[in-house]
Amino acid sequence: MASTLLTPRRAVLGGVGVAAYSAAAYWSVTQRIMRAEIRLYSETVAFSGRGSRVLVPAGRVDTVVPGTRVLAGRPQTPLLVEDELAWLEECAPWVRRRLDDGDDLLRSALLDLRVLSAGLPVSVAGWTDRWRYAWPRDVSFVTAALARSGHAEDAARHLGFLQRVQRPDGWFEARYDLRTGRRPDDRVPQLDGSGWVAWAAAQIALADPDGAVELLAPLRPMLVRCAQRLLASLDDQTMLPPPSSDYWELVETTLTLGTAAAVLAGMRSVSDVLPLVGEMAMADRTRAAADLLGAQVRRKFGPTGYPRLLGGSAADAAVAFLVPPIGPTSADIEVLSALDRAQTSMMRPAGGLAPGAEWRNDGVSWTPQTALFATAWAATGHAGKAEALLRWLGDHRTDAGSFPEKVLHDGRPAAVAPLAWTAALVVIARHEEVRSR
Repeated sequence: MASTLLTPRRAVLGGVGVAAYSAAAYWSVTQRIMRAEIRLYSETVAFSGRGSRVLVPAGRVDTVVPGTRVLAGRPQTPLLVEDELAWLEECAPWVRRRLDDGDDLLRSALLDLRVLSAGLPVSVAGWTDRWRYAWPRDVSFVTAALARSGHAEDAARHLGFLQRVQRPDGWFEARYDLRTGRRPDDRVPQLDGSGWVAWAAAQIALADPDGAVELLAPLRPMLVRCAQRLLASLDDQTMLPPPSSDYWELVETTLTLGTAAAVLAGMRSVSDVLPLVGEMAMADRTRAAADLLGAQVRRKFGPTGYPRLLGGSAADAAVAFLVPPIGPTSADIEVLSALDRAQTSMMRPAGGLAPGAEWRNDGVSWTPQTALFATAWAATGHAGKAEALLRWLGDHRTDAGSFPEKVLHDGRPAAVAPLAWTAALVVIARHEEVRSR
């Protein structure tokens, strides 16, 4: 083949063409990354009978009785609607007042919680196959939401399941199969589970102080194991826990704020509930350890704005674990400032938040993290910030009214719907709004 000589001008033009093509290709790939396409797995989950429920396919909201989580046109449909209304009527007075005033957001969250928990051994994260498991973290937030909404006995029942599956050494698996009580895969246990379960127990005590001793006494073995695990996790020199998988569910080699803050919340919470089950001496130990851990979290994470990784700089949604209703009752101004900066850095095109500033750049908003920030702002008296996020969550429900796990760059709901963690956080946020008035 004969060779072709290029003049300098032709060579430059050719180079420009290659560069332009490369730039266009890069832009196209980048846009695809920033505009991830994820389908909506379901409109909602609906009861098809007492004790049975089904996924409602996307686009088939017509199969559900409007404003419910009940399939239409079934022999038991009227009875199932009555059951749902009766459950709402059994809620706490603050819930009934809000519902009477037309709070559709709260109603949606409560119905999502009920359809993912009623009649089951414990609540599941979602009803889509890969989410039809019990995550200790999600169960803990459902427990808190149920207790706050007036269903404290049901809340304690959920913790009873976790007590049955907890390992003797106090660890919890990342998630559990409801049928076997075992982990469904090879995900590693997570240290934060012991923290979240202890926090959930304290939420029951706060929601029902008169019944706290009776409700928590059967859970004493689990609470003691949680306390022992949390105490044993702290390094004698640094007073910090070791690296562990957190809500990102990655294998971590560096301590994350998600783990450190959850352990801290659990240590403080278990200190409050241990005396209720007759464990005063252990409560003294966990309270002292919580003070030391809290000081270390401030010292090690605080100077860099409470980033995700120890020694890092990128913000993470776990900063919300350091303020009420998860962290101390009085929020530190430096933590609140970090919370505000984190929200800005994690904002996504549709208006919701990513789990962290270094989360993949796909344009997707995550409703649990958005609801987590709404809860934090509501609990710290920043009603305007909380309401803006709650309004966003309400505007991005599915057509059936359920909260999806994700929202795409253009505002479309995507992935699992409903998601228990999001629904629970919405209930907690609403309660915090009511309490602050």
